[in-house]
Amino acid sequence: MKKKTIYLIIILIIIIGALSYWISGRNGKTKIGEPKGKGIAGGVVQVNGVKVSGQDFANIVTVSGSVEPNEQVQIRSEVSGLIRNLSFAEGTQVKKGQVLFAIDDSELLAQLSKAETTEKLSAENERRASLLLQKEAISVQEYDVAHADYESSKAQTQLIRAQLAKTKVKAPFDGRIGLRNVSLGEYLTPTTVVANLLSTNPVKILFAVPEKYSSQMKKGQEIHFNLSGSNQKYTAKVYAIEPGIDAATRTLQIKALADNSQGTIVPGAFAQVEIPISQVKEAVLIPSEAVIPVQNGKQAFVYKNGLARATMIETETRTSTSVLVTNGIAVGDTVITSGTMSLKDSVKVKVKMPDDNNTLKGGKR
Repeated sequence: MKKKTIYLIIILIIIIGALSYWISGRNGKTKIGEPKGKGIAGGVVQVNGVKVSGQDFANIVTVSGSVEPNEQVQIRSEVSGLIRNLSFAEGTQVKKGQVLFAIDDSELLAQLSKAETTEKLSAENERRASLLLQKEAISVQEYDVAHADYESSKAQTQLIRAQLAKTKVKAPFDGRIGLRNVSLGEYLTPTTVVANLLSTNPVKILFAVPEKYSSQMKKGQEIHFNLSGSNQKYTAKVYAIEPGIDAATRTLQIKALADNSQGTIVPGAFAQVEIPISQVKEAVLIPSEAVIPVQNGKQAFVYKNGLARATMIETETRTSTSVLVTNGIAVGDTVITSGTMSLKDSVKVKVKMPDDNNTLKGGKR
């Protein structure tokens, strides 16, 4: 009898415990699919939004580039010999035709003196042979030999003069000469680089644009760029475009000229180039935070009749704060900018506008 009572008590306790657990579970059960976020009475989620207004937009493509000198050459000597004179100071401006250095020409001067003497003798022999030919004292063949000797000696003199000219190396253009790699009295060969000469006004900006923008690049088009470590903006004009697209990089090489009269642009520097591709009137721009990447593209939430509507969009250009939308959103739409990652389509929302007073309620837009 006692055992039956104990069993009944245990069964009763189990039943009561199960009922209590079931009741508490029903009271604490949350609704599945309820959006997370800051809610208000009635299950409406409070979010921020902006009204889209059409505005002019410059479609600007930013690419990397480099600064090149207008002209650049390595100064070398065409002939070998000892350096007898260095006529330039390192890092200074030089003029076109200015003598930069001279090679020892004493041997060539001696050869020139000998050649000039031989030329004079040959000229006199040719003159005498001409007189004798007129008197028929010699044959035409003998005159031709004398004339050939004269022409040969004259050519030899010209050759030595040309070699002498090469002993004085001149600047081929105006520019700034760099650091020299030789010293006075050093034996120089044609393979030795004496210094670099650069023409730095104007400078060239070399950059490449993606293939899809190649048809929009024109000669004379203005671009803007700034150098690494500087916020100063410079302007350049496109003067040369590669006739074909690079098959390896799928880009089009372009060069532009920029004024450098102040000498602030240093060749070899990195340049960030901004290229205005096109102007868009009444462009649809929305904040970057309103755009949500999804599997099939991009979407944004638009406020309609008190609900958040997920809308697939197509975008083109992104700035630091905005995205240009080409399809999916129109001027006048209200785009939700906060809590977008936790929103679902057709969720009731209350939108707070940037002015803090213009809050949309009850489906009014």
